[in-house]
Amino acid sequence: MSSQKAAVLVAPLLSLFLFVSCVVSVVSSPKRDVAVLLRVKNNQLDEPNNRLGDWVETSPNAPCDWTGITCDPQNGAVVSIDLSNLALAGPFPANFCRIPTLQNLSLSNNNLNGSLSSTSISLCSHLISLDLSSNLFVGKLPELSPGFTNLTALDLSFNNFTGVIPASFGRFPALKILRLISNLLNGPIPEFLTNLNELTHLELADNPFESPLPSSIGNLTKLENLYFALSKLVGKIPESIGNLVSLINLDLSDNNLSGEIPSTIGGLKSVVQIELYRNQLSGELPRTLSNLTSVVKLDVSQNNLTGNLPASIAGMPVQELGLNDNSFHGEIPESLATNPNLSVLKLFNNRFSGKLPVDLGRNSDLTLVDFSYNEFVGPLPPLLCHRKKLEHLCTFGNKLTGPIPTSYGDCNSLNYIRMFANNLSGPVPGGFWSFSGLTSLQLENNNFDGSIPPSISKARGLMAIRIAGNNLTGGVPKEICLLKELLYLDASRNRFSNELPSCITELNKLQTLNLEENMLTGEIPKSVGSWKDLTELSLSRNDFTGEIPSELGDLPVLTYLDLNGNSLSGEIPVELTKLKLNKFNLSNNKLEGEVPSGFNSEFFLPSLIGNPGLCSPDLKPLQKCPKPKRVSLYVVGVLAAVALVMIGTLIWLLKRKTICILFSKKQSTLKITSFQRVGFNEEDLLDSLTEENLIGSGGSGQVYKVKIKSGETVAVKRLWEGNKGGDTEALFRSEVETLGRIRHANVVKLLVSCVGEDFRILVYEYMENGSLGDLLHGDKGGVLLNWAERFSIAVGAASGLAYLHHDCIPPIVHRDVKSNNILLDEEFGPRVADFGLAKTLQHNVREGDGAMSRVAGSCGYIAPEYAYTLRVNEKSDVYSFGVVLLELITGKRPNDNSFGENKDIVKWVTEVAESSPQERSGVATNPCIDWRQLIDQRLNPSTSDYKEIEKVLNVALLCTSALPISRPSMRRVVELLKK
Repeated sequence: MSSQKAAVLVAPLLSLFLFVSCVVSVVSSPKRDVAVLLRVKNNQLDEPNNRLGDWVETSPNAPCDWTGITCDPQNGAVVSIDLSNLALAGPFPANFCRIPTLQNLSLSNNNLNGSLSSTSISLCSHLISLDLSSNLFVGKLPELSPGFTNLTALDLSFNNFTGVIPASFGRFPALKILRLISNLLNGPIPEFLTNLNELTHLELADNPFESPLPSSIGNLTKLENLYFALSKLVGKIPESIGNLVSLINLDLSDNNLSGEIPSTIGGLKSVVQIELYRNQLSGELPRTLSNLTSVVKLDVSQNNLTGNLPASIAGMPVQELGLNDNSFHGEIPESLATNPNLSVLKLFNNRFSGKLPVDLGRNSDLTLVDFSYNEFVGPLPPLLCHRKKLEHLCTFGNKLTGPIPTSYGDCNSLNYIRMFANNLSGPVPGGFWSFSGLTSLQLENNNFDGSIPPSISKARGLMAIRIAGNNLTGGVPKEICLLKELLYLDASRNRFSNELPSCITELNKLQTLNLEENMLTGEIPKSVGSWKDLTELSLSRNDFTGEIPSELGDLPVLTYLDLNGNSLSGEIPVELTKLKLNKFNLSNNKLEGEVPSGFNSEFFLPSLIGNPGLCSPDLKPLQKCPKPKRVSLYVVGVLAAVALVMIGTLIWLLKRKTICILFSKKQSTLKITSFQRVGFNEEDLLDSLTEENLIGSGGSGQVYKVKIKSGETVAVKRLWEGNKGGDTEALFRSEVETLGRIRHANVVKLLVSCVGEDFRILVYEYMENGSLGDLLHGDKGGVLLNWAERFSIAVGAASGLAYLHHDCIPPIVHRDVKSNNILLDEEFGPRVADFGLAKTLQHNVREGDGAMSRVAGSCGYIAPEYAYTLRVNEKSDVYSFGVVLLELITGKRPNDNSFGENKDIVKWVTEVAESSPQERSGVATNPCIDWRQLIDQRLNPSTSDYKEIEKVLNVALLCTSALPISRPSMRRVVELLKK
């Protein structure tokens, strides 16, 4: 063989050898992998907790023994990186994908941020799985190159991606799992996703798509989980849904789907869970549902479904059946009682009628039963707790009769009982009073008799006892004093007698005590000082004697005091005038003496009549009090002269001190700007900024109430002293620039600004009733807002904010919306005030220009995204206004101690609202909870008020949505409130 031919043969072989050597080197080079990993760690990741501290080259088996690294045991190549839950920050570390053997990359539940570019993610095209969920990524989803042929799982959930789903997402031939949950994706749900015929999980829930389901959804015959809750779906459920023969979970809940449930749903032969609650579905239940022998949970609640409950569906072997909040009618089939698996049964808020199945509970481990607000008649099923597993029992709002079955008294698994508003009779089973796990017992408005046994001491977890409107007798046992968690005790309108146990004042968590219309005797316990949380005390129409305890006047939140119709004697304690009362009634007793001056007005007269011994200087028809003996004119003259001298001296000192401090510079240096036509000059103001005119002091300065020579009253704010470049100057400038150019009936008027060498003064119209926060939270005595006034304030304040957001050019964001910054005039008309933190918005600014240098606003009102992005827009104000709405409804501060640790008013209200029968966001965890417990107990709403309050609550929950895009605009808020 010639040397030339040999060279021809050797050259390719040598090239092949070199290529294979290089590949092997790339595939199995730990040193290369170490270098890549350390470069990413040191240059791209911020790890505040040093969780990757073991990533060091000197490690004996680097990188395979490092945190989060998994290697192939055969060749030591890195095949998996899992750095989830490590609090990592920084941009997407795409360079991890430069490791050619890497198959799985998980960076979930960190603080990675920025956008995800198509260029950077293209490095990862050889991956089998990629999980970037629960981070802070923003921007559009990246277009993915055609190279992702091996990708089987892609999870980008719980980020802030926006825009539409790119077309490239329909070209993953091997993809089995696609999760895009809880982003800000919109537009149509694309049909091309149904081309991914290997998909087993399609999870796009919690995105604002506002789109119908793709009609070809049935193409995904391998799909096991279809999760589209909270996605603003519209239109009908496609007929092709029945082709999803592998589907295990179908969740289309919390959308706007309409039309009938297609009969093809009976083709889901593998389905275990069907969630269709909270849509607009109508028509009857398709009988083909009974074909689904594997289904464990069926929830079609909160729709517009009608018709009867077919026996075939009632007999399905489900564990949970949710039919509540529809318009079903007719009787419940006996087949419901034959289901051996039934655990949770929710039928409330329908029009079911007839008798309940007599064997219900015989064959299954019932844990939750709620029949409330239907038209059921006859007796209670005797076997509901046959298996001793029942925890929640709600039967209220029906026409049930007869006694509570004695077997219920042995059901010690019960922790929640609500059976009020029926025609039940006979004694209450003894166990109902003594179940150790019981938290709420509501039996009011029935015909129960018997007495409260001493065994009630065993129910140590009881928080609410509501047994009003029955025929219960005997005394209130002293053992009730051992219920240290008790918040509500309403035993009114019964036939209780004897004296109240004095130890009842040891119930220091008590908020409501209502014992009116009984036959109780003896004195009102004196040591009531421990009732620090008591808001309502009603002992009216009994036979209490003795004096009214003066300690009642020291209870900090007592707003409802009704002692009418007893035999109380002595004088009215003057301490009671310190209370901020909504309901007050001492009429028809045996009280005597002069009416305290705080109650000596026509307003309180109906609360005082029927006490023949009471007198008043001028309040008719009460008898006139005898005049006190005259004091010597000489003594009066001397005292008057001394008083005049002292007052004159004090005024001179105060004026001299104030003017010396404030106006040491010549008044000629003042710069005065008028924004409205005013009838006063600077001298009127300067002479009036004295201690006696001071009405408030806050974070930005002091406020004075000044009545000027023209008779007009104004509010003057003097900002705290500071250098011109500091916060004082910034607040002053923001207030002047904002209020100086706007005019709206619900925005406070700035009249004048006054600038001196070392002070800043702002003059506003005076608001007679102070701030909304003062009235709601007890800082202003003697006034309580009823619901109509609160609603009017909500609409007015919303109108003011809508003007700022939509009618001002450029728009104005307040940034400190709270109840203390909503002022009220003499007719409780609201004015949005305090614009020291306000910012104007330019919608065409560069990226980053909308960010603030620090978090501004007040604790409890700040939108969640604002706290970590420092970026403001109108939706930040919307969130804060939603908190104000919740204050108006609940009467509670945003960070009330009663909410518990790490909870604010939004979390507290959301938890209660989601757990109520009128659930608003997802399925109820406790459908026996009544959302009305949220309402301020000082209110006494009418039926129409309740409906309006519920609608306002819905608006508040929308405003306080976690995602800014889910919040309505303020203009829309005004529309929703006015509707």
